[in-house]
Amino acid sequence: MSVIDEVIEKVKSKDKDQPEFIQAVTEVMGTLRPTVDKHSEFVKAKIYERIVEPDRMIIFRVPWEDDNGEIHVNRGFRVQFNNAIGPYKGGLRLHPSVNLGIIKFLGFEQIFKNALTTLPMGGGKGGSDFDPKGKSNAEVMRFCYAFMRELYRYIGPDTDVPAGDIGVGGREIGYLFGYYKKIVNEHTGVLTGKGLEYGGSLIRPQATGYGVTYFAAEMLATRGMDFNGKVVAISGSGNVAQYAVQKVTQLGGKVITMSDSNGAIVDEEGINAEKLAFVMDLKNVKRGRIREYLDKYPQAKYFENKSVWDTIKEKSPHIDVALPCATQNEISEDHANTLVKNGVVCVAEGANMPSFLGAIKVFQENNVLFGPAKAANAGGVAVSGLEMSQNSMRLSWTIEEVDAKLREIMKSIHKASLEAAEAYGRKGDYLTGANIAGFIKVAKAMLAYGIV
Repeated sequence: MSVIDEVIEKVKSKDKDQPEFIQAVTEVMGTLRPTVDKHSEFVKAKIYERIVEPDRMIIFRVPWEDDNGEIHVNRGFRVQFNNAIGPYKGGLRLHPSVNLGIIKFLGFEQIFKNALTTLPMGGGKGGSDFDPKGKSNAEVMRFCYAFMRELYRYIGPDTDVPAGDIGVGGREIGYLFGYYKKIVNEHTGVLTGKGLEYGGSLIRPQATGYGVTYFAAEMLATRGMDFNGKVVAISGSGNVAQYAVQKVTQLGGKVITMSDSNGAIVDEEGINAEKLAFVMDLKNVKRGRIREYLDKYPQAKYFENKSVWDTIKEKSPHIDVALPCATQNEISEDHANTLVKNGVVCVAEGANMPSFLGAIKVFQENNVLFGPAKAANAGGVAVSGLEMSQNSMRLSWTIEEVDAKLREIMKSIHKASLEAAEAYGRKGDYLTGANIAGFIKVAKAMLAYGIV
């Protein structure tokens, strides 16, 4: 049995109750097989075994009081996975589905994603099973204060720098940072995604959506194509999806889908700038549901309790590009087969691990350009890294400067992924290339430190 198989089997045995983490390890380790023969030093130093174990896992109680005076207790997490190349960096997720396995999978993926950005950031992730939906601002504030009362002990600008993720936007970051600043009496860059008024970076909200679009554009260019005239399916309706729709539209594409946890819409006339503005107000200000899109644009179709990929199977519209921007494991093998049948030429992952392993196999076997999350959705953490740099230097860059840096980083990730794939005998395989490029950088740093 190879060292890769041994690592996968050990994780399956030790973490059998963590399917998402097992899936992430299986995907990454499977693509690292070509590195084993070329890097005997990694095998000897047990780098493959060490990289799947977090440096530490922190679990804590989060008691908070609602507007009626009732006390609730949630569970908080922070997994500091690997800081070989820089401080731990990764988002905080607030969602009822959050558990240790999901946080571990996200933190593990973050190691390689952050390495690909070329910025000095390690990998980590955190969050809670608290659900901010339906809560008042005061309730969210009290929860965030309670969460930070424990988390502050483990983070810092040179130790661990959290950011936002699902359920954590500008409101939540403001409450978290305000409380951190109060209890430690420091105004430091300990969180990213902050408001512009108190140390945030321009285009941080747009970064992941813009980044996945830039990455997809680079992939399309390898086949002499661009977004102009392309029909695009995008899932989700949060920050990532919203700004992916915006950037695709700016580049000449036509987005026809969006979704949330209750259902999906299909608007075959296209979600233009005016319609997107309505969605942004609906989701960001009114905190409504995507089905309300039909109140304003009745020509669209709404599919209750269906994903974007379910609706494509039912309606069978032609799709050129798919950008899954909702959540993990949203595209099944069956969905992938439908997308291939409907003409998809490019899939770029805006969410974390949105495609099952079987779906990825379908895309690759059918010569579909496939951009894995750790490469394609690295735009958010890249601009978070730029925010850290601006905070450290006590300065602020313009929109044009940040956007230009983001685009160059996404181009660099694309180039590094292709070059690593070719160097290890998997030409054109972005999944293998991205994993190897990120892994090699982190592995060499771990090797340099000795056994720590």
